[in-house]
Amino acid sequence: MYYKVIEEAKKILEHGLYKLNLEILDEIKLEFPPNYDMGDLTSILSFELAKRLKKSPDDVSKMIIKELDYGKYFKKIEATGPYINFFIAYDKFVKDFLSDINEDYGNFTQKNLKIILEHTSANPNGPLHIGHIRNGIIGDCLSRLLKVSGNKVVTQYYVNDMGRQTAMIVFGVKKLNLKVDEESSMKIDHEVGDLYFKVNQELNKNPDIKNDVDMIIKKYESGIDPNLNKIFKQYVNYCLKGVKETLLKLNISHDEFVWEGQFVRSGDVDRVIDSLIDSGYTKENEVLYLDLEEGFGIDKELVLKRSDGTSLYSTRDLAYHIKKSQVGDLVVDILGSDHKLVSRQLSAGLEILGEKTPEVVFYEFITLPEGSMSTRRGVFISSDDLIDEAIKRSKEELELRRPELNSEYLDKISQIIGIGAIRYYIAKLSPEKHITFKWDDALSFEKGCVSIQYAHARACKLLKKSDKYNDGDLNISVDEIENWELDKSEIDLIRLLAKFPLVIKESAKILRVHLMAHYVQDLATAFNKFYKSQKVIGDENELARLLIVNKTKITIRNALNILGIEAPEFI
Repeated sequence: MYYKVIEEAKKILEHGLYKLNLEILDEIKLEFPPNYDMGDLTSILSFELAKRLKKSPDDVSKMIIKELDYGKYFKKIEATGPYINFFIAYDKFVKDFLSDINEDYGNFTQKNLKIILEHTSANPNGPLHIGHIRNGIIGDCLSRLLKVSGNKVVTQYYVNDMGRQTAMIVFGVKKLNLKVDEESSMKIDHEVGDLYFKVNQELNKNPDIKNDVDMIIKKYESGIDPNLNKIFKQYVNYCLKGVKETLLKLNISHDEFVWEGQFVRSGDVDRVIDSLIDSGYTKENEVLYLDLEEGFGIDKELVLKRSDGTSLYSTRDLAYHIKKSQVGDLVVDILGSDHKLVSRQLSAGLEILGEKTPEVVFYEFITLPEGSMSTRRGVFISSDDLIDEAIKRSKEELELRRPELNSEYLDKISQIIGIGAIRYYIAKLSPEKHITFKWDDALSFEKGCVSIQYAHARACKLLKKSDKYNDGDLNISVDEIENWELDKSEIDLIRLLAKFPLVIKESAKILRVHLMAHYVQDLATAFNKFYKSQKVIGDENELARLLIVNKTKITIRNALNILGIEAPEFI
């Protein structure tokens, strides 16, 4: 609905400029002012015109204001210094706006782009730890956001089956007689991680093991040993089985799992190397590498092939990205900030080859107060442990707050709140910020995700008290509402509801989901203020307020869905 209001404001300004015989060179832009005392929308076009008219911006604004009509949705338009401020007539706006909010509110139906979004892609050498899930949650939220904003999104997990870590696990199986027990009570990816830790211990005792691992890598890359190939595949799949289970607990799934080995076996890696040699950017000094200093300002070379002839992750990654760029209009990668150099090198290689370069969302690391983690050293907090702890703490808090809940529902709602707490805590911060995960903040009923879920449950409870609410539908039409004097808490809530599609578009444009997390928190806060200050059931404005409650419930639910968080009807 705000789109209609913004377009009307633009037309009002265009008409005013026409009457003054003035022409704006760029598109007229409208912004949201820092506070509502300055109106609902503001324009700074006076700055541009002031230079041409050789007048002050303040004088230009006063001149324009005299020529403006208010249109359908505005009650006044004022000049405040150089700014032209529009004030919405909410009594005229509200009925049209509320009619626009349905169950799919926020969904853009047009299909703009096919986007290949890669996220998580943890090495298959053990369970996911808390660091990995920041990648997965950012990627999954972004996927949901991009789909809602009108794109076809394919999510991929890039499986590093040819990496050294995987070869070390296979070495442990073949040479150290280590194995995983599929019947063990331990989750299978944890067993794989334990095996990997034991091989690292052996490597510390005997560094010559590295040569044996190198030989395994070379042999697997050649593909000539069916038995070796089978062991690689078996243990990678063991790990992926556990990883998928963990991701599913967090409401994360992938459309495709792409194994890097396929790019070697298909000849794609060799073709990439040949094309790069033809480009003239490669040099050879024991190893084949890309010299990127002159053309790209990158002083670190990108090694393409080892001295023994085997490929590197970087070479296989180039082949993978070429494949992605050929099938997608846009390629998006979610990577830790420690990958910035490698990503620049990769993009340079793709540019040389004439392929699309990816849009990369870099994120800083996430830790617990206990410290950092290392799979190699066996010092880490697994995502499974984090999830279990979140659910446990949620349950303990609910037992204090809601002692009347039966055990079955208590278990269910504890899981919803616990998973929501983890996802929201990660999603709410921009990826550029380092996170130390704090339980008191994550599970706060006052400012965490649960406070948003509680606002949704509150809305549901209110609606169920009305005889107009049946089977999830509110049987009220805006046409039934007459003489509705809007209160400030209602206007504040309507303003936020109207911004939802704009937040979706802006978040998708900059590939950042924390804007949506902040938005839904603000919406829940505004709803709680409305709830505390306004009587709904039995008030003379009951029908109108029930409509607002219902539209808020829909918007909170749809916003939480973008964040991959369930919106319960009762807490």
